[in-house]
Amino acid sequence: MTNISERVTNTDEAEAVVSYQVTDGIAVITLNRPHRLNAVVPELVEGLCTALNTARADQVGACVLTGAGRAFCSGHDLKQEAEPISEDEDRRRLQRVQDVTRTVRQAPFGVIAAVHGYALGAGCEFALCCDLIVASRDAIFGFPEVSVGLGVTGGISRLLPLTVGPAKAKELVLLGERFSAAEALRLGLINRLTEPGEQLAVATELAVTLRDRPRRALARAKLALDLGPEHGIEAAYEAEIANALALHNAPDATQAAAAFQRRT
Repeated sequence: MTNISERVTNTDEAEAVVSYQVTDGIAVITLNRPHRLNAVVPELVEGLCTALNTARADQVGACVLTGAGRAFCSGHDLKQEAEPISEDEDRRRLQRVQDVTRTVRQAPFGVIAAVHGYALGAGCEFALCCDLIVASRDAIFGFPEVSVGLGVTGGISRLLPLTVGPAKAKELVLLGERFSAAEALRLGLINRLTEPGEQLAVATELAVTLRDRPRRALARAKLALDLGPEHGIEAAYEAEIANALALHNAPDATQAAAAFQRRT
């Protein structure tokens, strides 16, 4: 039986900037400001953090992050008039943007971005903090922050050089040139390239695969891979041993092994 629950992260559904739905153990989080190409405002960041934490509380097996309308996320909404705020409040807002990356990396399930249209600035950061990225051929990526006097957030100053190397990372951030989904695939920034309109379906298929993996094994593998580049090879050795020992004879591992033996 299909189990579906849906909620929005705003009390007024018509004004919701992030929607959340669970179907068969897979959460779909949708950025929902299509009239502004899902440009980032504080309410959207709060809604996204809330939705990711809700997915963890719901113990989902996987999560898909996507955008409503013509774009995934076009970056910070520079046209929104903002009242002057204190440095402390500004710091808090920036930390909440970083909390998106922090929450994704700490989640015990896989998070897959389904990207189409613009994924610029904070939108590009939201995509790249996910564990896997599926992008439509019409997706356009970029880091325009420097060109508008802003700085990158979401841990990109660390994560991007680890992915593409320091020289390419500087090129992408300092020049701020937009690049295609095909180029993102070549650089190793995304995992799957789809025809327009197919990105959500492909991301959902991957989510089903992750959902059906033994959960403890997946959570530990994700944590080890995220921490490996940070802690060095010796720490990676120890983490791998600790994970293997913790997983040996666990019920889900035993069941997965038995299922594999039945297929062979």
